[in-house]
Amino acid sequence: MIPVIALVGRPNVGKSTLFNTLTRSRDAIVHDQPGLTRDRLYGSVKRDRIVRALVVDTGGLGDDSDFAALIDEQVEQVLAEADEIVFVVDYEQGLSGRDAEIAQTLRRHGKPVHLAVNKSEGIEGAMAVTDFQSLGLGESWAISAKRGDRVEALLDHMLERYPSDESLDGQADDGRIRVAIVGRPNAGKSTLINALLGESRVIVKDEPGTTRDSVSIPFSRAGREFELIDTAGVRRKQAVTGTIEKFSIVRTLRAIERAHVCVLMLDAQREISDQDAAIAGMIDARGRSIVVVVNKWDNLEPYARKRVQEQFERRLRFLAPHEVMNISALHGSRVGDIIPAVVRAYDSAMIEFKTSDLNRRLEAAVAAQSPPMYNGHPVKLKFAHQEDRNPPSIIIHGNRLDHIPQTYTRYISNFLQKSYRLTGTRIRVVYRTDENPYAKRVGQGVRYLRRGKPVQT
Repeated sequence: MIPVIALVGRPNVGKSTLFNTLTRSRDAIVHDQPGLTRDRLYGSVKRDRIVRALVVDTGGLGDDSDFAALIDEQVEQVLAEADEIVFVVDYEQGLSGRDAEIAQTLRRHGKPVHLAVNKSEGIEGAMAVTDFQSLGLGESWAISAKRGDRVEALLDHMLERYPSDESLDGQADDGRIRVAIVGRPNAGKSTLINALLGESRVIVKDEPGTTRDSVSIPFSRAGREFELIDTAGVRRKQAVTGTIEKFSIVRTLRAIERAHVCVLMLDAQREISDQDAAIAGMIDARGRSIVVVVNKWDNLEPYARKRVQEQFERRLRFLAPHEVMNISALHGSRVGDIIPAVVRAYDSAMIEFKTSDLNRRLEAAVAAQSPPMYNGHPVKLKFAHQEDRNPPSIIIHGNRLDHIPQTYTRYISNFLQKSYRLTGTRIRVVYRTDENPYAKRVGQGVRYLRRGKPVQT
């Protein structure tokens, strides 16, 4: 099980900065202004291409804005979901009465709490944490979320009792294709699994939220091994009530992280909502292959089917090209087409590129559309090689690649995806700018001619 790490604390103590450092991203807005994070933000802590944890950034406790009550409620939900809690305090501001109140709340939850004394750059560890020992939360860590000082040591300490599952990176594997069935409550996920298996293996009830835990079911089909993961339905945050239901989002995210392919179930008899798009966004952001299944398609009038298709094209146009199945899980129509589509999506996610062939296709992409110039100088894409699978990722080497716009990166990804005929998965592109071999010698008497040849002076 992938552990969940919750970041809590007063406003403006550096939780979002720590979130970005742990996830090695810029997903959380960072600004020197209290109260910017008012909703939960989930991210993946990935090290050595393995997802080690999920981390949750929260709003500041004690926010004096109109959102204070909502933020406190959101943090309570996070604490219920978390396996490990990082209580972030500010060395520069010192210990406050609000810190003591938060510490008391955390002790009541009975979860492992790690006190992170942030903004302690250049301060000896023992000295930085002295004022906060009175909180009585055990071991304290003097960190700098901005510079990353001692953040990795804190992370390693938290993850000691969670063994690294190397199968999560898509490389080391047990041979099973892991398929997560995700979607809003009552979309028919459990009914679909029973239809796929040909027997009643999970509880089906016409009531949202029947499935309250993720259920893994192995089965075989056409000589291949699968593991189906039925997840708790994801609801809009305003509708998440009750202690058990608060776990659904985290469990769905865990299932997405573990899966090779996600089957996103939509209900044709309900509007395709922002929440459906949000779940699709979770799948896309984590690089999982996707197959979209539109359930309860039977008995829809032609005008209603057209309306659903229009909504689908509008709300989910950001997804990579993928297969869409219009089915009835209850009656079994077109259910048999889903597993072959899953296999095609899996094969796309786990594709292995031959370096020579990849570079021929990259050259064709550049020939068809060159990257925009930077300050009058050409941007050169020299060669590429594969870095990872699930999702397929490539590294492109060249010059001035730091200045390639996102639109051109998307063009390269889409060109290669179409060239390899991949379905349901997006090729991730990473750039590596070649270093100038003479750059370090400029201050040691090396000058350059216009033709670019170095001359020792």
